[in-house]
Amino acid sequence: MRKILIVGAGQSGLQLALGLQSHGYVVTLMANRTADEIRSGRVMSTQCMFRTALQHERELELGFWESQAPRIEGVGISVAAPDATRAVDWVGALDGYAQSVDQRVKMAGWMDTFAQRGGQVVIHGAAVSDLDYFSRTFDLVLVSAGKGELVEMFARDPARSPYGTPQRSLAVAYVHGLAPRPEHPGYDAIRCNLVPGVGELFVMPVLTTSGRADILFWEGVPGGPLDAFRSVRDPAEHLSLTLELMERFTPWEYARATKVELTDANATLSGRYAPTVRRPVGVLPGGGLVLGVADVVVANDPVTGQGSNSAAKCAAAYLAAVLDHGDRPFDEAWMRSAFDRYWHTAQHVTKWTNAMLATTQPRHVLELFGAAEKLQPVADRIANGFDDPGDFENFFFEPGRAAAYLADVTAAA
Repeated sequence: MRKILIVGAGQSGLQLALGLQSHGYVVTLMANRTADEIRSGRVMSTQCMFRTALQHERELELGFWESQAPRIEGVGISVAAPDATRAVDWVGALDGYAQSVDQRVKMAGWMDTFAQRGGQVVIHGAAVSDLDYFSRTFDLVLVSAGKGELVEMFARDPARSPYGTPQRSLAVAYVHGLAPRPEHPGYDAIRCNLVPGVGELFVMPVLTTSGRADILFWEGVPGGPLDAFRSVRDPAEHLSLTLELMERFTPWEYARATKVELTDANATLSGRYAPTVRRPVGVLPGGGLVLGVADVVVANDPVTGQGSNSAAKCAAAYLAAVLDHGDRPFDEAWMRSAFDRYWHTAQHVTKWTNAMLATTQPRHVLELFGAAEKLQPVADRIANGFDDPGDFENFFFEPGRAAAYLADVTAAA
């Protein structure tokens, strides 16, 4: 059976490794940390996964925590007014529930499962020189580690990468003690709070190492008042600053956060990166080829919550491409076709995410958000766009299509 090396043990790398393993491929996984180190380390993301991504996990029988994780039934959007009240506030119902499982729990669990099923795990921080050697000993090498010199092998695609610098500063805190939303107690929803010209606050339930918790996630426009976490190293200071900004810009969320505390000593994360699409094939010094996976080749800002969803969809697309290819060589043409299979869905994520990074939204988008407060079908459609961003092509980007859609919904109502 063909031998495949996957470098990187995140959502996409592990999902793909376990999927290939289930079909009899000899898979080696290279990671820079053990499962125990991941489990006891710092939080890595916010990872809310919607119906399609969760289904990819179910198809591989990997939804180990589905019965334990909170079921997220809706997506709510609030838009702050200049006086820090809510100019817009609504919740759209999801057709299928979403869930967020702390990647420390999931990745560690999946890595243990991969090893228990006979997969080889190599703990080593791979360098380009390592891959130069491995490309001659494996039939296929996939790079799923999205940082460092490995990513530099994949050239930036300028036609698909409109931003050259980070568009948001990111600050995450996992907390216990968040009170329920008074508008919908007992109903779990992601809350997206938009502060025009300033940034966004996302609040969502999560299953973490200590059980159920909530995530407070600020995205700040660089240079603005939310861009304040770069020098913060102390977790307690990070949480204090998070709450201070909530009180100032989203007091309706702060009101239920006055008694929160961090879930653990590693429950905070901050950083920034430029959203970038890269060429999918990397060429090694010795002439070997490697295929980039997920955010190695399509790194979107998390403002639309698509990172783990895109990673799951990439793994599913690549798994299908490998299975369909049979015993033929994994040459450059195949690598490009595998990426194109993924880009078929990823292009919509990139377009929507880049649009939402604008500090001022077009009038027709604001009208859609406003209409959703009175027209539940509009709220539901926007909410379900988080699962299928391709649908935004039909009503979100162009003023004419948005107006026609709102007219149809209004007439039906």
